[in-house]
Amino acid sequence: MKLMTPHISRRAALLGAASLPLVATAGKAMAAAEMLGTATTRFNRFKLGSYEVTAILAGTRTVPNPQSIFGMNVSAQEFSKVSAANHIPDDAAQFFFTPTVVNTGPELILFDTGLQGPATVAALKAAGYAPEQIDTVVLTHMHGDHIGGLMTDGAPTFANARYVTGAVEYDTSAASENERFDKMVRPLAENMTMLDDGGTVASGITAMAAFGHTPGHMAYRIESNGQQLVLGADFANHYVWSLAYPDWEVKFDRDKAAAAQTRRRMLEMMAAETIPFIGYHMPFPAMGYVETRGDGFHYVPASYQMMLQG
Repeated sequence: MKLMTPHISRRAALLGAASLPLVATAGKAMAAAEMLGTATTRFNRFKLGSYEVTAILAGTRTVPNPQSIFGMNVSAQEFSKVSAANHIPDDAAQFFFTPTVVNTGPELILFDTGLQGPATVAALKAAGYAPEQIDTVVLTHMHGDHIGGLMTDGAPTFANARYVTGAVEYDTSAASENERFDKMVRPLAENMTMLDDGGTVASGITAMAAFGHTPGHMAYRIESNGQQLVLGADFANHYVWSLAYPDWEVKFDRDKAAAAQTRRRMLEMMAAETIPFIGYHMPFPAMGYVETRGDGFHYVPASYQMMLQG
């Protein structure tokens, strides 16, 4: 008996092939993608009235045993309970270092300089700025993670800038034995402008005394075309263990009672006026709002609100 071979059209053959599983002929072509590691964005830019504000991430690191820094006056049980309620571990914290650039049009102003010049410059470049474009550097206070980027290899990192800081903060630091201040800040003294509470950096940028974290710690209120933002610096150094519980003691607060009073005053103001703020150590991009909650407060991270102001 003669066997008949079925006729298969070219179309049928192609359709059948398309339904078959893809078989790799070269191992590398089908290899899984390599793990790239944890990452985040380096900058966040938005409009504030006629100004442009850019928060830059100059560094981040994991710190163990956070109760050695935050909540030093509460029990380990309370610290753990609050941490669990906020879905964060009680045995480690992620620190962020967030200088902020404000472009007023006439001036490009940098608030704080990070731990090291190269890291801050890299973040600035990622955001589209060169260090020589900075017209003014504002120092909120003299802790190392705020002044560490002022000098690179013995020369000013921001070669064309003038410098602004609080008078109380400068005078207190200058009178103390502070090696980092002597290395980073004192060489710039002749180009340094001192401000008191209510002093003006530029049009719409006003100094706010926020003493306690350091003797002359300053925050700044930014206002343009009716839009406002507070650059809070270190008035609250963690969104739960400091902001939500303003009476919890923080290791790095020089005057712990004054720092707690400053936190409450600033948080009450921002909650009442619905003013967003950038906190130097808040989770990047470091911007949010404040709500009152019981005897404390609650941090509400900003989402797309500022994008709608453009």
